Amino acid sequence: MAPKKLLKNSLSLFVNRLTQAIATFILSAAIARTLGAEALGQYLLAISYYYIFANIASQGLKTLFTREIACEPELTPVYLVNGTLLQIVFSLIAYVAMVIIVFLLPYSAEASSICYILGLTILPFTLSNITEAIFQAQEKMHLIVISTVPIYILRLLGIIWVIQLHYGITTVAEILVFSESLILVIQWLLLIKSVKPKWQINQEFIWNTIKAARTLFAIEGVGIVSSKIDVLILSLLGSELLLGIYSGVTQLMQPFSIISGSITLASFPAMSKSVHLGRDKQREVAEKTIELLLCLGLPMLIGILFLGKDLLLFIYQDPSFGQAGLILNIISLSLITSCFARTLSYLLIANGFERFNLIEVVVTSASGAVVGAILIPQYKLLGAALMWIAMSLANFFSLIYFVYNRMFSLHMWALMRRPLLISACMAIILGILTKIREDFLIILALAIGSYTIVISLFLVHQFGGFGSIWHKIFHKMQGEDL
Repeated sequence: MAPKKLLKNSLSLFVNRLTQAIATFILSAAIARTLGAEALGQYLLAISYYYIFANIASQGLKTLFTREIACEPELTPVYLVNGTLLQIVFSLIAYVAMVIIVFLLPYSAEASSICYILGLTILPFTLSNITEAIFQAQEKMHLIVISTVPIYILRLLGIIWVIQLHYGITTVAEILVFSESLILVIQWLLLIKSVKPKWQINQEFIWNTIKAARTLFAIEGVGIVSSKIDVLILSLLGSELLLGIYSGVTQLMQPFSIISGSITLASFPAMSKSVHLGRDKQREVAEKTIELLLCLGLPMLIGILFLGKDLLLFIYQDPSFGQAGLILNIISLSLITSCFARTLSYLLIANGFERFNLIEVVVTSASGAVVGAILIPQYKLLGAALMWIAMSLANFFSLIYFVYNRMFSLHMWALMRRPLLISACMAIILGILTKIREDFLIILALAIGSYTIVISLFLVHQFGGFGSIWHKIFHKMQGEDL
C-alpha cells in the first residue's frame, strides 16, 4: 500500500472511531444531565447487550471477509450476497438469544423493553459490517467515514433534542435503530457503484465460511463478553442507578483509551517488522511505545486524583455522581497497567502468539467474574471498581508473564523514569493550583496548559535542547536549498 493511501485510510478509520466515541460520551452526559443516572443505566445496559450480541454475530465474519476479499477481489460479489445472507441468519439467532436472556434475567419491565427495542439494531449493524469489510478490503475506508460520521452527528443532535423535550430512553433506542438502518442503506448505495451483486446462493461457500470463521468467532466472543462483564455483573447484582453512575465514571477513561489505542495500532507495523531484527529491536520498539503511553497516562491519573470529583459533577451535573469520586480514583489506577497491556498484546500478535491473547482474555474475564460476584453484592460501586482493578491486574500480569517467558524482560526503570518525572511536576503544579484557586474550569485549563509546557520541555530535552533542535532544522533547510 502506498504511504499516501495508508495515511488516508488510517486517518479515515481514526476519524470514524473518534467521532463515534465523542458522540457516545456526549450522549451519555446528556442523558445523565436530563433524565438522571438511572435512565443512563437503562440506556447503557441495553447498549451493552446490543454490543455483545451484535459483535459476536458479526466480527468474526468481518475479519474473515476483509482478509479474503483483499486476497481474492474478483469474488467480492459472491461474498457480498452470500455473506449478507449468512449474516442475516446469525443476526436473527443473536437477537432471539438476547431476548431470551434478558427475559429470563431479573430486570425491570422498562429496562427489558429498551433492550428488546435497541436489540433490533443488531440486524442493520451486522449487515453494515459486511459492506465495511468490503470497503476495507478495497482500501476505500473513506467511504466508511462518508456513510457513518454525518449520521453519528445528526443522530446525536436528534437524541439531544428529543431528551430535552423529555422523551424517554425508549425514543432514544428507536432513533438508534433508525440511524443504523440508514447507515446500511447509504453503504449499499455507495457499494453497488463499484460492485455488482451476484444474486446466487452458494451453499459450499456458506459452509466453508462458517468453518473458516469458527476460531475468529470464539476469539471475538470471549473478548467482547470480557469487555462488558463488569456492566453485566453490576446490572444483576446492583441496580440500574448504580450501573448508570458506574458507567458514567468509566466513560471518563475513554479519551485515554482512544489515544492509547491509536498509538499502539500505529506502532504495530514497527513491532511486526522488528520481529526479523532480533529481540533487542523488539524490546526497543515496545519500551518506547510504553514510555509514550505512560507520559500520557500517568499525568492523567494525577489529574483525576486532584480533580476527579469536580470533573464528574461538571460533566453530568447530577448530585448522584458526587459519591463516585473515590470510585473514579480507584478505576483510574488502571491507566498504569493499560499502558503496558495494550503494547504487550500487540507485541504477542506480531510474534504469532495470538493464543496467549486468548488465554489472557479468559483469565481476565474469570478474574472479573469471581471478584465481582463476591464484592458487588456487599460493596456495590466500590465492589465494581475493585472488580475493574482486578481485571486490569489480571490482564497486566498475564501479558507480562507471557512476554517475559516467551520473549524478553523490560527495562522498567528506564521506561518509567521520564513519565514519573513528568507526573511529579504535574502533581506539584496541581497541588499549588488547588490551593490558590477555587474555580474548577480555570484550574482545569491551567493544568492542561501546564502539562503541555512540561511535556514540551521534556521532549526538547530528549532531542538535545533548543540549540540542537535549531541546528538540525537549520541544516535540513540548507540541504533542501542545495
